[in-house]
Amino acid sequence: MKTTLRALVGLSLVALAVVGIAFGVSAPGAFHAPAAGDIALIGLGGLVVNRDNLNTIYTGFKTAFQGAFTGVTPDWNKVATLVPSTTKTEDYAWLSQWPKLREWIGDRQIKSLAASGYQITNKPFESSVGIPKDDIEDDTYGVFTPLFSEMGYAAATHPDELVFALLAAGATTECYDGQNFFDTDHPVGAGTVSNSMGGAGTAWYLLDTSRPLKPLIFQRRKDYTLKAMTDEKDEAVFMRNEYRYGVDARCNVGFGFWQMAIRSQQTLDETNYGNARSAMMGFKSDEGRPLGVKPTLLVVPPSLEAAALKLVQAENNAAGASNIYRNSAQVLVCPWLT
Repeated sequence: MKTTLRALVGLSLVALAVVGIAFGVSAPGAFHAPAAGDIALIGLGGLVVNRDNLNTIYTGFKTAFQGAFTGVTPDWNKVATLVPSTTKTEDYAWLSQWPKLREWIGDRQIKSLAASGYQITNKPFESSVGIPKDDIEDDTYGVFTPLFSEMGYAAATHPDELVFALLAAGATTECYDGQNFFDTDHPVGAGTVSNSMGGAGTAWYLLDTSRPLKPLIFQRRKDYTLKAMTDEKDEAVFMRNEYRYGVDARCNVGFGFWQMAIRSQQTLDETNYGNARSAMMGFKSDEGRPLGVKPTLLVVPPSLEAAALKLVQAENNAAGASNIYRNSAQVLVCPWLT
């Protein structure tokens, strides 16, 4: 017991000496302000958790997040137009009128935009993680850096998920004219027009992405931003002994002009591809004037990659003759489609 007590007393004296050095007590009755480097002795091998160090850690996490975020080459902007948003809901009544010029004879012909009530309402999205405060104090926070890189990647590809999920749902989701985006009876003039080629196989899509307004819309109210909750007064820090980090954004997706897209579940071959191209280029306005639509992008899921590449990149077709559709469109193989 005496040996144990002596050891404890010895350790206590060492601890007091360390504290004395840290706070400037060098002899009985003497005190001086601690030097800049002295205070680090309190850490005793760990990390001193203060505001400066937390900010430094947060900067490292943000660097990992931003590096992954900017390193992504997205696909959504190949099929959708970015529309900045300034309010909760944006109205796209103007989609009911295809902008075409006419010879000005007499008064201007004013087209009402009130017929369409198509709106896109922004939605909040988030992804958050909690890191135990002990891991920060124990200087093991570096193991979380890949997590923030992955969070940056997830944020950068989130618009891809939204846009291509909407494209895949186009046969069951309404657009500005009250019909499903891909439908067999869009009202045009006194009749109807189809941009759905039918079939029962895997869906593929032919789009005109050459215009300022692409077939889909990505509406962004607030961009993806990484935030931190690390104040000692924060509830999570006090109650659960953890720091929280998260990314959030406000955005949504919607449809543009249905005339810029065709969906088919028929076999992706020369005949059906040609029929889809002819149908698109034959679209006309309510007044019967050609819209000038020209298919530029063939969008397929991974299961149709080989068929798509053979169709628009091979020099010869399946019969060995010259491929008349070579380079007629770019191919986008989308992993978000099935």
